[in-house]
Amino acid sequence: MTELVDFARAWTRAVVGTSYVPMARAEVENYLAGLADRLAAALVAEPFSAAAGYRVGADLAAAGFVAPEALGRTVTLVNQRLLADLGLAGPEPAQPDAGPGPRERLAALLEALVTGCARGIRDRTLDGQEAIRRAALAAREQAEQALRASEVRLRYLALFDQLTDLPNRTLFGERLGGLLADAPARARIGLCFLDLDGFTAVNDSLGHQLGDELLTAVAERLTGLADEGGYLAARLGGDEFALLVPGTSCTDDMVKVADRVLSTLAAPVRVGDHELPVSASAGIVERPVAGADAAELMRAADQALHWAKTDGKRRWRLFDPDRSARDVARFRLSAAMPAALDDDQFVLVYQPLVDLRDGRPRGQEALARWRHPRLGMLDPARFIDLAEDTGLIVKMGLRLMELACRQAAGWPDEPFVSVNLAVRQIRHPGLVADVSAVLDRTGLPAHRLQLEITESALAGRDTGTVETLTGLANLGVRLAIDDFGTGYANLTYLRDLPVHTLKLAGPFVHCLRTPNVSDAAGETILGALISLGHALGLTVTAEGVETRTQARRLAVFGCDLGQGWHFGRPALVPALTS
Repeated sequence: MTELVDFARAWTRAVVGTSYVPMARAEVENYLAGLADRLAAALVAEPFSAAAGYRVGADLAAAGFVAPEALGRTVTLVNQRLLADLGLAGPEPAQPDAGPGPRERLAALLEALVTGCARGIRDRTLDGQEAIRRAALAAREQAEQALRASEVRLRYLALFDQLTDLPNRTLFGERLGGLLADAPARARIGLCFLDLDGFTAVNDSLGHQLGDELLTAVAERLTGLADEGGYLAARLGGDEFALLVPGTSCTDDMVKVADRVLSTLAAPVRVGDHELPVSASAGIVERPVAGADAAELMRAADQALHWAKTDGKRRWRLFDPDRSARDVARFRLSAAMPAALDDDQFVLVYQPLVDLRDGRPRGQEALARWRHPRLGMLDPARFIDLAEDTGLIVKMGLRLMELACRQAAGWPDEPFVSVNLAVRQIRHPGLVADVSAVLDRTGLPAHRLQLEITESALAGRDTGTVETLTGLANLGVRLAIDDFGTGYANLTYLRDLPVHTLKLAGPFVHCLRTPNVSDAAGETILGALISLGHALGLTVTAEGVETRTQARRLAVFGCDLGQGWHFGRPALVPALTS
């Protein structure tokens, strides 16, 4: 109806913006014009029915006009304008049988429209809620599936090595613990830990990509070996792998496994354009399941692997409880050393250096001892290597040197004191300055301090070592080569370095041990060494002198000084007189 165009426009202006409707403004106007036509047709239809109003209200809600403002403005506008725009706003008919007039019909239509719109809004809300519920259920299911997939992925990342797909250390420990818990009481079990020799050089020289390819190839070999034997192979990290061997019968079973593993890995691996040689070290442990603990077994295998590495690589080592106990004791000593040094637990004992011509002491060698509060007096073999390994030897050596110089400064007849220098001390750049400061603090003349250096400290004769020895000699300190003949025996340093004394190692004196047994070759060597020292202008001291016969024979050979139990054992109070 063309007369309703203005009505539709007014209706559009009234309701647009009150509700979200997915239509453009022109589309809204056309849609409402259609609803208006339906209302107008219902007003004049015979017989009259208000059902058309219900359907218009329901369609209005279905189109999206669900806000209370939209319904309220619609009712107001229809009530005010529809009859007038249709020309039906005149007086109601006077005849009682004429039926309901326009206003009564309009009121009935509006009542039905409101009812239809309300129910349409309710149905729309219920449908929306159901859609939301279904969407929520679907989203929840998707989320649960994603969570399950994520958990699987996270567990894989937590338990498997990403490069080789082998179980990692965590899963290896879990499987080991499970076997220990479920195995029969009489069962036995074995572990083999492996580490590639020289793998760091592959990474450094050829790059990490080729290194990864090498690790993958090693993993494939171990997997094949494990599948064949019914073992569990794992990558523990870096270039370290492991095999878990259930159901062993004895230690020899694990020895055979280790031999086979090392043999399997020994073949070169082709990686890119390179054929890489492979070798490995292995630590093995085998024992009954009863009383075993997974963490302790893994520590034992790891410790045995460390022994294989330190013993020369390309080999296996079986876990040895006694060796482990010794290692633990060494570790505890190493850990206790810094505090022991601060508490002055390191002391000196002295052994005389005796003139073989008249038997009088000419000097005293200061020997370190550790007065341990629980273990008693420990000799240097128990702690010097530990001090070297930890670097504490520099601080310890300097403190003991100062103690020796301070004590020697008060000795009568002014004998010299001889102090041992470790290799790390000689290579310490501040040694010359430190020795000079010690002499200044203690007041000991430089010529009364002798520093003993092992032949191994002179290996290579690097520039720094030569400069350090020259600096010490320039201070006036005496330098002695200790245990001469047992090291590299490079005689050129006797000519070029500022050395003052040779101390012949004890084995050279052993040829003089028995008076009635002749060792012509040994005596010839001994005499030659003494003559060599004298020819170079050096004093010669013989160590390990245990008998009077040895002392006399050394004097006959012309040896200058002797040291050993024949002249006195090391003591806290030095023997300064014959």
